[in-house]
Amino acid sequence: MQRQVRLVLVACAISSTLLWCSWCFAQQDQPEIKRKVVNKVAPLYPELAHRMMISGTVKLEIVVAPNGFPKSEKILGGHPLLGQSATDAVRKWKWAPNPQETTELIEIKFDLKE
Repeated sequence: MQRQVRLVLVACAISSTLLWCSWCFAQQDQPEIKRKVVNKVAPLYPELAHRMMISGTVKLEIVVAPNGFPKSEKILGGHPLLGQSATDAVRKWKWAPNPQETTELIEIKFDLKE
């Protein structure tokens, strides 16, 4: 019985977070990529998020070094269960070389396909 109550509470917390994140995304403009992405790696769908049928978009701010590899990444928004997977994937991306580092705004979409 206590396990069921905990699962319901976790589900409610995640649902409210997802609704809040959706509202945040609706308030912002679509980001644009300044540098051309040469190689993209698709994120893995987290097993727990898939079982809980969680989908959504993760917004990331990526600092790209002159050589085209990510220097740092920061999660700006999205469901917490999806953020780490999005970050792990973007760390493997490569952009076109540039004389100086740039900051890129990226959106990674997670869609449940049944």
